Amino acid sequence: MITDRDLTITRLIDAPPANVYRCWTEPELVKQWFAPLPYTTPSAEMDVRPGGASIITMRSPDGVDMPNPGVFLEVVPNRKIVVTDAYTSAWEPSPKPFLTIILTFEEEAGKTRYTALARHWTVADREAHEQMGFHTGWGICTDQLAALASRL
Repeated sequence: MITDRDLTITRLIDAPPANVYRCWTEPELVKQWFAPLPYTTPSAEMDVRPGGASIITMRSPDGVDMPNPGVFLEVVPNRKIVVTDAYTSAWEPSPKPFLTIILTFEEEAGKTRYTALARHWTVADREAHEQMGFHTGWGICTDQLAALASRL
């Protein structure tokens, strides 16, 4: 159920769910698509399991690093990933939780119905994320994800 705190993007990706899942869970693949160009992703560390920590760093074109720490809440290989920034690692609360991301990968005639749901802690957080360019940025990233997944 979509709420007033949610932003979402859905695409049919021309690749099987296993490829799209790999792009979200293998650090070397994450670094190839995670940031909307001209931003880059210089590092990604992930312990892909419930309770496992993740830190993905985006870098702006002017060299400013933006670390994105989080913890996996649910991992169903090739089907679903739930990750939140409410914790940083080892269930250490973050100073300012912003969102939980729910990713689903549904098989559809050899392709993947990919849905990324960004569930924010408050309506104000959702509005801020929208003003930061959620739809454009996540759209570019999803295009990059789809291109990479189709080549695997």
